[in-house]
Amino acid sequence: MTAPAGDGRVIVIGDIVTDVVAVLGAPIVAGSDTPATISVTGGGAGANTAAWLAEAGWPVTLCGVVGADPAGDMRIAELSAAGVRCAVRQSPEMPTGSIVILAGPADRAMITDRGANGLLTAADVDAAFAISADAVHLHLSGYSLLDAGSADAARHALEAAHARGLTVSVDAASAVPLRVVGGLAFVSWVRRADVLLANADEARVLLGDGDSERLLATDLAAALATRLDGRVDVGGTVIVKLGADGAVAATSRGAVVEAPALMVEAVDATGAGDAFTAGFLAAWLQGDELDQALASGAALGARAVTTVGARPTTA
Repeated sequence: MTAPAGDGRVIVIGDIVTDVVAVLGAPIVAGSDTPATISVTGGGAGANTAAWLAEAGWPVTLCGVVGADPAGDMRIAELSAAGVRCAVRQSPEMPTGSIVILAGPADRAMITDRGANGLLTAADVDAAFAISADAVHLHLSGYSLLDAGSADAARHALEAAHARGLTVSVDAASAVPLRVVGGLAFVSWVRRADVLLANADEARVLLGDGDSERLLATDLAAALATRLDGRVDVGGTVIVKLGADGAVAATSRGAVVEAPALMVEAVDATGAGDAFTAGFLAAWLQGDELDQALASGAALGARAVTTVGARPTTA
């Protein structure tokens, strides 16, 4: 199956959280004060990707769960205002998820409370598909697969997308929880995906091979691509995101494409990978060649790092 060209809705399955972002003014000093600029914004890998897709002009439905609390109300309201159709359930069982992010221009550390995100069910997924009859693509944030509470719903979403003939992309999300579930297990769950996105650390975990530590990014991407079934004409595609070093893509048919990052003054790397994903998908889904889609991802990722927070300034 080729990427669908032209209009069509994207369904995004993934987390919705409140981000407390501390942009550090100096290295952390244990037992004392560290200066920082602190902001409270909307976050979550799924929600961020959906917001950036809407910013890129692509119709998008977000499926997730927040708490029945003021934070949940606010997250839904800001996403709706940004043009995202929200198939988001508010549950009284758990609060809206939240993340404390210690951010610098090149990297960040995250302290995570997933909250209501782990309550995602197959019924939530079905509700999103029900209001998205025009959907052509499913994007799944790996966090939903990595959480035991939401994993069944995430796998249900993949099966529903395949049954409906949608193209599928999956983001590997985070290296530490990937190690917990096992990289090879994760690949087995998503091996029919048309696009698999990961950073270099995540790609090494997905390969599940000690030798992968010595591989360059191009080799990482190529090795992972051979493990996808490759349902699309160009073969299953793996993208390894490298931050300031750009990105590399490889297909299961042997093609390797590299793209440089745009040189900008970075402020906060939070959400840059999600923005890259949205920029790539917006171009790939309209039929752009792989190198053009990577460049579009790099452009949106570069825009993301120039401001504090994980979303477009309009979201």
